[in-house]
Amino acid sequence: MTATPTPSPNSASRSHRLRRGIRRRIDALPAPVALRVRRLWLSAVPITQCAVAAGVAWWIAIGPLGHKQPFFAPIAAVVSLGLSLAKRWRRSVELVAGVTIGILAGDLVISWIGSGTWQIMVVVAIAMSIAVFLDDGPLLPMQAASSAALVATLLPPGGAAGINRAVDALVGGVVGILVVALLPVNPASRSRRDAAGVLATIRDAATDLAAGLRAHDVEQVSDVLARARGTQGDINTMRADMAGGREISTISPLYWSSRHRLRRISATADPIDNSVRNFRVVARRALTMTQSGETLRPEIIEIVDDLSGAYEVLRAMMVAPPGGQPDEADAARVLRTIARKARTDLVSDSSMSETAILAQLRSLIVDLLMVAGLQRSSARATLRD
Repeated sequence: MTATPTPSPNSASRSHRLRRGIRRRIDALPAPVALRVRRLWLSAVPITQCAVAAGVAWWIAIGPLGHKQPFFAPIAAVVSLGLSLAKRWRRSVELVAGVTIGILAGDLVISWIGSGTWQIMVVVAIAMSIAVFLDDGPLLPMQAASSAALVATLLPPGGAAGINRAVDALVGGVVGILVVALLPVNPASRSRRDAAGVLATIRDAATDLAAGLRAHDVEQVSDVLARARGTQGDINTMRADMAGGREISTISPLYWSSRHRLRRISATADPIDNSVRNFRVVARRALTMTQSGETLRPEIIEIVDDLSGAYEVLRAMMVAPPGGQPDEADAARVLRTIARKARTDLVSDSSMSETAILAQLRSLIVDLLMVAGLQRSSARATLRD
């Protein structure tokens, strides 16, 4: 197997400078416009993939295959791809299977009982029942129902037309997968960016939490908790893109050499998610203490502040190029320093709330050590007093 050519350092540097310049120009726009432009920029490759796949699928179905109005082909190509990177294999299979079930059910039932209001009810129910019996995915029954409804209303049932429609759906699904293989999104880049975004959010939240605790500012601590709770959508996107990245690295020969790196990046999904959940618990307990007038000892607030720096190192590690700095060893070194501060004797004579916060911070440190590449047993051993 031929290895994927590695870009020269100069070309990689030029590409990095170009992306950085584009980001600066986007950030200079008014905030509402910048948000929408950034969303469009991040979706540019999936949109291109869908457009190319739709056109190619139509051309194959209407040209070499000679089908008249093969609208199922471009529809299948676009639905199988979508804007999300995750589960494209599954979407393609569900789409083709759903269209086939709907067409066959529609052709057989409508040819037998005719068309009309109650016939549409019957054929849609039959198609969806078959789809639900075969699979628990959401796309399969919807495609079966819509295809059966089309046959029952607009398309003549029976004959070669029904077979052609199933073939068109198959063409669209296959073309979608081929487009992913030949025009892929860089799977590692998108996954790293998602993870870095989540880490940056909690980095800033940790800084503000420490400041709010020092100032006994209930409003600031409450705002930190709200921001931490608002990260779940970003975490879900991160997980979906990591799963999609692994799929792309399996499908596309251009990224076969990235499979090991994708596995390492994907291994950080659970510990990043767990660290955010632990941070939410810390923020919630800190809010309760602040509201009741309790104070958290300065040594524990310092640990919270230090964790902001650890999140920043991990964020920089995520976006660093292969072999760049900081790396996992650098991040682990920073976290071990924090772990040495998080001693259990800090709360030997403390309240239950303070003890619970330190315990949660120690658990969070274990999560971040796992993001830095340690196994859970090694990470937990780091915290032994």
